[in-house]
Amino acid sequence: MKKRIFTGCGTAIITPMFQDGRVDFESYGKLIDWQIENGADAIVAAATTGECATLNDKEHIEVISYCVERVNGRIPVVGCTGSNDLAHGVNLTRMACEAGVDGILAVTPYYNKTTQNGLVRYFSEYADCATVPVIVYNVPGRTSINIEPKTYEKLADHENIVATKEANNDIAKIVETVQRTEGRLDLYSGNDDQIVPLLACGGIGVISVLGNVVPQETHDMCQLWFDGDIKGSLALQLKYTQLVKALFSEVNPVPVKAACAAMGFCENALRGPLYPMEEDHYQNLLAEMRKVGLAV
Repeated sequence: MKKRIFTGCGTAIITPMFQDGRVDFESYGKLIDWQIENGADAIVAAATTGECATLNDKEHIEVISYCVERVNGRIPVVGCTGSNDLAHGVNLTRMACEAGVDGILAVTPYYNKTTQNGLVRYFSEYADCATVPVIVYNVPGRTSINIEPKTYEKLADHENIVATKEANNDIAKIVETVQRTEGRLDLYSGNDDQIVPLLACGGIGVISVLGNVVPQETHDMCQLWFDGDIKGSLALQLKYTQLVKALFSEVNPVPVKAACAAMGFCENALRGPLYPMEEDHYQNLLAEMRKVGLAV
């Protein structure tokens, strides 16, 4: 029986920064505590939302290590270690495991695209070196490569590949993946606008951007589904539809960091090539936040 890392809302947490680009660990710690106090079921550190692409290796592991220490076993911590360079990704994976994470999130290789058989070899390398379970991350909108259902069927054979974060927007392929893997691979939604649809496909939760600002409600959306309250779960999905849309009105994590800054969690500071939101998008984001009761 494969080990399940978490069910419900795994928040892909932002990495707070100062205007000069340094990581703001004090704000990071406070945000981690707030997440745990407000319903998050797991924290996913140094992922896309955490600006992993512009963290150097030392910072990357520091961000993951700090999260592990701050969480202190209260909920699972997943470290993001995927790379377009396999050797680099494997090295990050080893260091993240040494830091004490409960799971690894490894994205499909970007720019250096590979074949479907190559994906099996690539993810197997991560799973072989990791001392904790591995979640594969499928996000073709960023990587231009999609994990096909037949490939998932092969990946599910690896005892240390336990789940997928699916963000391919193709529900039919996701259904086929669930059918082919026959319970050997947990499914997390990688899109906040599709949490309930993927729960309906057999999903066990979400790795969420939305959870940065409403962790309790994102948890509740999943828990209500698990409890059999389908209408209640769907009602929350619909309630936050426009906020989710605003959170993705520019490339992630630009809007969610702006939202967190507006809530007083951190400065609205990013590393280039990411820059603060355009004013019209920002004002719309604030308006949608107010509509769901977020004081900004």
